[in-house]
Amino acid sequence: MKDLVDKIAALEKISKQLEPSVKDRNDLNREAQMFANSFLENLESYSAYNNQPPKFETLSLQKTPKTFSELLATFNSEVVLKGIKPASGKHLGYVPGGGIYTAAIADFLAGVTNEYAGMYYASPGAVTIENELLNWMKDVFGFPSSAVGNLTSGGSIANLIALTAARDKHKIKNEKITKSVIYVSPQVHHCIHKALRIIGLEDVQIRFLELDENYKIITSNLIKYIEKDVLNNLNPFMVIASAGTTDTGAVDPLLEIGNIAKQYNLWYHVDGAYGGFFMLLAHKKHLFKGIHMADSLVVDPHKGLFLPYGLGAVLVKDKEAVFHSHHYTANYMQDAKGDLQINPSDVSPELTKHFRGLRLWLPLQLHGLKPFIASLEEKILLTTYFRNNLKQLGFALGPEPDLTVSYFWYPSKKVNQNEFNQKLLAFIHAHGDVFLSSTKINDKFVIRMAILSVRTKKKTIDSAVEMIAFCLKQTNEYFSTLS
Repeated sequence: MKDLVDKIAALEKISKQLEPSVKDRNDLNREAQMFANSFLENLESYSAYNNQPPKFETLSLQKTPKTFSELLATFNSEVVLKGIKPASGKHLGYVPGGGIYTAAIADFLAGVTNEYAGMYYASPGAVTIENELLNWMKDVFGFPSSAVGNLTSGGSIANLIALTAARDKHKIKNEKITKSVIYVSPQVHHCIHKALRIIGLEDVQIRFLELDENYKIITSNLIKYIEKDVLNNLNPFMVIASAGTTDTGAVDPLLEIGNIAKQYNLWYHVDGAYGGFFMLLAHKKHLFKGIHMADSLVVDPHKGLFLPYGLGAVLVKDKEAVFHSHHYTANYMQDAKGDLQINPSDVSPELTKHFRGLRLWLPLQLHGLKPFIASLEEKILLTTYFRNNLKQLGFALGPEPDLTVSYFWYPSKKVNQNEFNQKLLAFIHAHGDVFLSSTKINDKFVIRMAILSVRTKKKTIDSAVEMIAFCLKQTNEYFSTLS
């Protein structure tokens, strides 16, 4: 027995290294705070994009421990200063996560306390906070209090939960799969297709609907497709609309689609991961008329509410459809029976669940909603400002966007336009001061803007315009030397 006690004591001495003392914690916190302050104070001066790869040998795990100072230096040089800077206001390429500071503080507190937000029994406070946030979203989007929801890691898992509920509500399985039909826009986010594969619906029939000149679903064609499929003894069961597409920023005609879904008994899903929270703006509410008719809705607070990456949300009206897939019991969890609230683990694939809701609850409580709404309005105006400046530079523009995603291209007369704009974007990426991305619209190569970072300001757009003008000159010179 003495040998056993001695061995435990020896191991305890070594394992204590994982529990820093108060002094050590203060030192670590001080260094981390200095790093965070330096990063934020210098963020505007950093290029938004650096295409240099990291030094893999520097990031590989070593047998000997390193100091925190050494690791922070490595983190800065090989992670922070490489690739895209999602925290930067100059990230205008993909829809960015804003990364407000108070949300980072919330993540720190959630990590230190290690609250388990999967079961009410384990952490009634954490689960109550997450459910209260979902209740707030139900009010925003006009969902009934009986709807269930979940705070997910992002839009992909949120869409997965919603589509699984639709599958189970309409009992799409076995031989019924190949005869079932889903109606989507060609602009639907690719995570929808990924989710269908994951949940066993890869072989359903997908109808890509025609779009109008503003890239919105033409609802008259939707009716024609449904009626034709019914005549052909197929099983139409779901239609998916977008409240803000990632390519063009379009909001589909939600009310019209909702009425059609109701008429033909289709599950109506709305993907508002990017655009949903623009409904908070009074002058944009008309775009979202009918969103309350959805059977399921996805929104991403890490987009429209400027949080760090890792917080999406799903609302579903049919609780039983969600529970069918996700509610399971186990003997070792018998103490949790009879919980007073819906457990997040019963409406999601996740059992182990980080307390991610704190990153939204804390900022909303500290700041109130007003600055979030003001920032959304600012992004709308900056999108118009950017487009006006691009037009003055001679660029062609996509249609007026509903929200803050748009696209443009230079209508070169001397060379192939796709080739010209590909080269232009290459120069923009090499410059790196402001990050923009590209997409293809009807086989045309175009450059995208996605203005949603909390730190994007008028001077950011001015810098972007200056960079684009410089790179346009480079591109013209490049093709002049070839002719």
